[in-house]
Amino acid sequence: MTPKDVGFDESRAAAAPSVSGFGGHLWAETDAAAAAIHREEHHVAHNYHPLPVVVASGEGAWVTDVAGRRYLDCLAAYSAVNFGHGHPGLVQAARDQLDRITLTSRAFHNDRLGPFAEALAALVGKDMVLPMNTGAEAVESAVKVARAWGYRVKGVAAGQAKIIVAEGNFHGRTTTIISFSTDEQARADFGPFTPGFVTVPYGDAAALEAAIDENTVAVLIEPIQGEAGVVVPPEGYLQAVREATSRANVLFIADEIQTGLGRTGTTLACELSGVVPDLYLLGKALGGGIVPLSAVVGNRDILGVLRPGEHGSTFGGNPLASAVGLAVVELLATGEMQRRASELGDRLHAGLRGLMGRGVTGVRGAGLWAGVDIDPALATGREVCERLMERGVLAKDTHGSTIRFAPPLVVSPEDLDWAVEQLAAVLDDLRG
Repeated sequence: MTPKDVGFDESRAAAAPSVSGFGGHLWAETDAAAAAIHREEHHVAHNYHPLPVVVASGEGAWVTDVAGRRYLDCLAAYSAVNFGHGHPGLVQAARDQLDRITLTSRAFHNDRLGPFAEALAALVGKDMVLPMNTGAEAVESAVKVARAWGYRVKGVAAGQAKIIVAEGNFHGRTTTIISFSTDEQARADFGPFTPGFVTVPYGDAAALEAAIDENTVAVLIEPIQGEAGVVVPPEGYLQAVREATSRANVLFIADEIQTGLGRTGTTLACELSGVVPDLYLLGKALGGGIVPLSAVVGNRDILGVLRPGEHGSTFGGNPLASAVGLAVVELLATGEMQRRASELGDRLHAGLRGLMGRGVTGVRGAGLWAGVDIDPALATGREVCERLMERGVLAKDTHGSTIRFAPPLVVSPEDLDWAVEQLAAVLDDLRG
């Protein structure tokens, strides 16, 4: 594949003026794009700083902007689009359900929730599912479940429950969740914060075990930290966490919202370490990139602590999301997506490691997911992503000089190679 295949015009990029507010490397947007960006900036709260591309459609691993220019999507909506844009089977499941019923609330039963919950529980080897909508809702739900379990089963004194978390974590942006974030940008001006959390260094099993006391009800961690820059813990860390929590009668909660459902080359990232937590938190890809859908998945002795009226969601477990979620589970049950992520991940990581010394100072990750550290003396992660966008590749930066690659699992080997070539060209331009 060549740049022309995605609409890249080198002469246009070189000759066009920069766009005010978008840096000095982007050509002028079309009238349609400029109007769309202006309208969004004027009427939408500025809680994001998106790249200046206006996506109008997508298919597979590619998206097309309002001017008809195509881009290889190497973010996949932070892994929510693991199975590609407009996956035919998932879209059909949604269309079929749209013609039947989309929402009943949990005040009544619906005929899609049971099959979805049964299939999802079987996929991850658990008994029960607590359906929600967003990843943050799944985390909040798990916090409530862990505390209720601590008081009703473990016997922790009322109001004393503690949950251990890791530095560098990202579990969402609700008030409770940012209360145990170590990202000051996420916390500034949003206090007072929710108590009951203890923070230890990520990857330090000894520190985690030392923090456990008689009031500890759970340990909540990401098997691989996503927003921190795709940080992979040391060998043996997750096994040590499992052993420590089991000895102390503490729940091990794995936030697999970004790592789960095929991204790391396995159904769940915990499988890479051979550990089975007490609760899995799932989201993003669970909705197939079509509807918001998340879940807490665990066994009856834990999720069974909830009683009617203690927790709920009007849209949680709705028929439309359940129909799409069931189709996602059936897609993963074949193992094809996991194999693709594993095999293509090896190819991606090999290509990225080949850029070490050419502006790349570190590469981490698992499966079709990589964090790439850019030499901060060369450029910021944002600048690299802007230049990649000019070349038809969409990626996103985090923590200053790190960029992430997480294309849909349906990406072709050739497109993957082409994306690495574009990063190499950007780095060469910056060094030149």
